[in-house]
Amino acid sequence: MSQPESIALNAPEAGALLAAFMDQHPGLVVLTGAGVSTASGIPDYRDLKGQWKRPQPVTFQAFMGSEHTRQRYWARSLVGWRTFGQARPGAAHRALADLEHTGWIDLLVTQNVDGLHEAAGSRAVVDLHGRLDTVRCMDCEIRFSRALWQDALVDNNPGWAQRTALSAPDGDADLEAVDFSSFVIPPCPHCGKHMLKPDVVFYGESVPRERVERSMQAVQNARGVLVLGSSLMVYSGYRFVLAAQEAGIPVAAVNRGTTRGDAVFALKLDADVGETLQAAASILQG
Repeated sequence: MSQPESIALNAPEAGALLAAFMDQHPGLVVLTGAGVSTASGIPDYRDLKGQWKRPQPVTFQAFMGSEHTRQRYWARSLVGWRTFGQARPGAAHRALADLEHTGWIDLLVTQNVDGLHEAAGSRAVVDLHGRLDTVRCMDCEIRFSRALWQDALVDNNPGWAQRTALSAPDGDADLEAVDFSSFVIPPCPHCGKHMLKPDVVFYGESVPRERVERSMQAVQNARGVLVLGSSLMVYSGYRFVLAAQEAGIPVAAVNRGTTRGDAVFALKLDADVGETLQAAASILQG
């Protein structure tokens, strides 16, 4: 497939082109990335060229293998959760929920861990990388609310409660040059051990097979795939675009800047995701 020209358009123009694509390929599988949630105040990872704007997130191996790494993570998370936990759905989330309810979307696969698609009302959602609003004990496997865990973190570390820092994409905060050695990680409320982790897929950790299989089956049965706000630099999402290409299923994208899938797309729109989706939904539902 030849690489399409990346079309930079205003929202009404982009929305019209997207609506035409969706009208030709109803029952889409949609893949969303960090660019869908930036309007909700959650930072993204990469610049317009797909390069890291910040240090890479902590790896699964580092988190599991180092007490200091876990102290650093949870201390930064205590500060960052105050912003992340208050995030609300934006225009893109609301438009996607409306489009699902009116039959244009069969499945939404999100690489985000913020739960904002469900908060907006989407129901057919695969949280590919998990949800940050849940904490998992790696010993006894119990899962419980991140909001309750925040209370435990603050109770055990009252001196950290007033710290402030810029929010980071993973729900933590950019606390640097800080001594984390005194930070107390509370025990699991069920088994009393201390190996607690957010219930999300870290770098170096495998996506659960059932999520991949459900998403892949939907892609293979779809008439079209739509990528929104993702550079596709992470293979866990890019694999679905490759699968669509192999099956001859057209893929469209709305994203600011370069993506790993630019050579695959049948349509590439360089436009604001939320405004473009709103414009497309207005046409399709009008």
